[in-house]
Amino acid sequence: MATDGITAVSDLKALSPTQLLSLYAQVSDELRERGVVRSANNPTGDLAEHLFCKAYGWKQAGQAHPAADATGEDGKLYQIKERRWNAQNKSRVLGALRALPDGGFDFLAAVLFRSDYTIERAAIIPHALVLDKSHYHEHTNSWRFLLRDAVWKLPSVEDATDRLRAVVF
Repeated sequence: MATDGITAVSDLKALSPTQLLSLYAQVSDELRERGVVRSANNPTGDLAEHLFCKAYGWKQAGQAHPAADATGEDGKLYQIKERRWNAQNKSRVLGALRALPDGGFDFLAAVLFRSDYTIERAAIIPHALVLDKSHYHEHTNSWRFLLRDAVWKLPSVEDATDRLRAVVF
């Protein structure tokens, strides 16, 4: 079936979410090579939230909460951040954390995705540790946290890698 000179991909509904994300990554990379887009980050944020909430039974927070993306059954608040590697950028700096010293969340749930959206590593990190290991950037009025391998060796950090990888969607 062709529409506007484009041949449709055969039945996308038959593909699993993992296969669709892999296809999306390939398309995103091609658009980047062609200069059509500058970033390859979407839909990583939504995917990270989905995986953590499904793996841990958290409830996604509404837009009204500025610093938390999810709430656990025990009432603990989670800020969820992610980073997707690609051939051009292997940075582990997570997205901006606003008003970090003020609190707003109890734990940072963070995941590193490979370029094809498979999970490299994931962790749940207490707020106090995030605050201690983050750096303030005046230009963006935000704090930055670098998700180094050493993070998983810090006290009270939970390795969430296997739990996230086990999520079936």
